Amino acid sequence: MENYSVLVVSVLLFVQLFHGVTARTLNKQDGSEDWGYVEIRPKAHLFWWLYRSPYRVEDPSKPWPIVLWLQGGPGGSGVGIGNFVEIGPLDSNLKPRNSTWLLKADLLFVDNPVGTGYSFAEDTNLFVKTDEEAAADLTTLLVDLFNKDENLQKNPLYIVAESYGGKFAVTFGLSALKAIEEGRLKLKLGGVALGDSWISPEDYVFSWGPLLKDLSRLDYNGLQKSNSLAQKIRQQLLDGEFVEATDSWSALESVISSSSNNVDFYNFLSENSGGNSITSMDLGQSKVISVQRYSRYLSSLRPTPGGNGGLGSLLNGVIKKKLKIIPDNVTWGGQSQFVSKNLEGDFMKPRINEVDELLAKGVNVTVYNGQVDLICATKGTEAWVEKLKWEGLQSFLTKDRTPLYCGSDKTTQGFYKAYKNLHFYWILGAGHFVPVDQPCIALNMVGAITQSPATST
Repeated sequence: MENYSVLVVSVLLFVQLFHGVTARTLNKQDGSEDWGYVEIRPKAHLFWWLYRSPYRVEDPSKPWPIVLWLQGGPGGSGVGIGNFVEIGPLDSNLKPRNSTWLLKADLLFVDNPVGTGYSFAEDTNLFVKTDEEAAADLTTLLVDLFNKDENLQKNPLYIVAESYGGKFAVTFGLSALKAIEEGRLKLKLGGVALGDSWISPEDYVFSWGPLLKDLSRLDYNGLQKSNSLAQKIRQQLLDGEFVEATDSWSALESVISSSSNNVDFYNFLSENSGGNSITSMDLGQSKVISVQRYSRYLSSLRPTPGGNGGLGSLLNGVIKKKLKIIPDNVTWGGQSQFVSKNLEGDFMKPRINEVDELLAKGVNVTVYNGQVDLICATKGTEAWVEKLKWEGLQSFLTKDRTPLYCGSDKTTQGFYKAYKNLHFYWILGAGHFVPVDQPCIALNMVGAITQSPATST
């Protein structure tokens, strides 16, 4: 790795700043960090990393929140991507991030499901095959972390998810609630936030063609091809042919890519024409390639200009050395292909009913979407929200939106509306990765979601 000594110095400063220790030794001081493994099933290990905010505000009326971040993919690493690319204290050059969500909450990253990031299975039969199985593993991890730590129990936990992580979040939210109700989990669930989340694959694939036609990225022929495959996917979902629907989704992505000359699925105002292309490469290849695009794209992201190699080099290099507990034979992201492959039968299943259940139980549910995202386009998100059976839906839909700003800048950055426990944020100028594209509005949003006692920026 280039400039290895510079990175080592940065990591050593990082350790001194946050007083990092090895697994399971939980420091109680603000600004500390801890990490470790939980063997959630025999020979199946989930890795977690907890940061305690140095910006904590003591307010008895508003407890300091904890945000549990769930990455998408499936197979994308929250410990790597969410932490170093999006919201953690340091960016991928190990420089302080001035928009870190630690300004509003403590942060808990989990490499979920087993096989993601630093998490690993000792047997290939141990990878989860459904969202519910992933939820059960996450619940086991929280029982291990929270039940023996009264300090953690005092603070409300907010599950914040991105992309496929949203499907994990709603199934996990229900699993955690059940464990809380049964007395197996000592935790206060503050809410669930779904960022550009793959909640209803059918609604997203039907949004792609019309949206891109309106944007002049598809012509009539491209629209017809797209709609034809979307209809095929709908029928396959109705027939319970979920693996086949994943095949058709892969084919549709290829059609969209070729007909649009490689529009970027994560920002439709851009296209993939460089070395990190995820839609131009591998066109026409297997569904496994398509399922992996999200995590492959993010794991190949380079740090900012002048940086030192890719994210994988960072996580498999100085960060692995810092953590000290990652087994020698475990490579960050080394099992991610098994994660996506094993979930191909669940990949296209909707989770709208789970959102309805959370709302009916009184859980605060926040939906937020980047304006220029394609893979989980706002058009598709609005479509699945309108399918909710929640009793407050019509009142929510008829409410007016409130514009959002950042600081003294009165340029419109987004819109917001809410009714009872359903909240929706439209984030202007953002693609799939809202905290990266609009860090100020994302930081204010998470402060509002968590009711953080920290002041708004």
